Amino acid sequence: MFAAYAARIDRDEPLRGLELGERPAPVDRPGWTTVRVRAASLNHHDLWSLRGVGLGEDKLPMILGCDAAGVDEDGNEVVVHSVIGQSGHGVEADEPRSILTERYQGTFAEAVSVPRWNVLPKPAELSFEEAACLPTAWLTAYRMLFTNAGVRPGDSVLVQGAGGGVATAAIVLGTAAGLRVFATSRDGAKRERAVRLGAVEALEPGARLPRRVDAVIETVGAATWSHSVKSLRPGGTLVISGATSGDRPSHAELTRIFFLELKVVGSTMGTKDELEDLLSFCAATGVRPVIDQVLPLDRAREGFERMAAGEVFGKVVLAGS
Repeated sequence: MFAAYAARIDRDEPLRGLELGERPAPVDRPGWTTVRVRAASLNHHDLWSLRGVGLGEDKLPMILGCDAAGVDEDGNEVVVHSVIGQSGHGVEADEPRSILTERYQGTFAEAVSVPRWNVLPKPAELSFEEAACLPTAWLTAYRMLFTNAGVRPGDSVLVQGAGGGVATAAIVLGTAAGLRVFATSRDGAKRERAVRLGAVEALEPGARLPRRVDAVIETVGAATWSHSVKSLRPGGTLVISGATSGDRPSHAELTRIFFLELKVVGSTMGTKDELEDLLSFCAATGVRPVIDQVLPLDRAREGFERMAAGEVFGKVVLAGS
């Protein structure tokens, strides 16, 4: 079957390790099902995999891709939850949690195999392309906002790095839930789009906010860390799920964190129940993922290049047959 996969690890120029071509089709395993992929979406996780983060040389070649929507062996339209091992379903009870492409082959292919427990019904209201955007970036944003930040309608939130998949999702979901959303971006066009998506105001990174916020959604890391901490009200919460600019800020702001009793919460992906809630939320409210571009699978390299260059706003989707 045709697939986009990591053939080599290159920490400095990750796209050198990306190959497109034929790979073995999934084999039958007890408790697993094969999903015919109709759409899959890119995440920065895929670029990190090509750098060898979470993916060892011994696992190569590895089909990339965490997110997918498609049709299972019984003809059902489904969405794939990409966290394997969290529940013990389909694997050994003591197997540690992993995400597709770390231990098991991913979704940038004509078909992907996952435990039956890991598929959820796709709401009829969502297209395959829309549904394929939800299981990683949008699920991450959903958990950051509503589980780990614990915000309520009327609260205020700062989203750093508008344009990225998680950040864009946080703006849309937060606005739909009645939050006052502020956003930042270095790019003026992305700031304008953030406002059109519902942000009260979009500012340049580091700019002083009109008011301190109840929570910050942080995926950028070192470049925005100090600004994130300084933007919180006393007792506020900073939720971090990524560090695309690096994980070692020049100033950790420890004094401000303990003096103002700020909370710093790490967040990774989300649960199957949270994905089910997210799918229902989108179906019921009309909220839809922001899609930057839809490409056929054989043009996956273009999507990777666009994401690596920071040119995307929303999700790049690879469409299957």
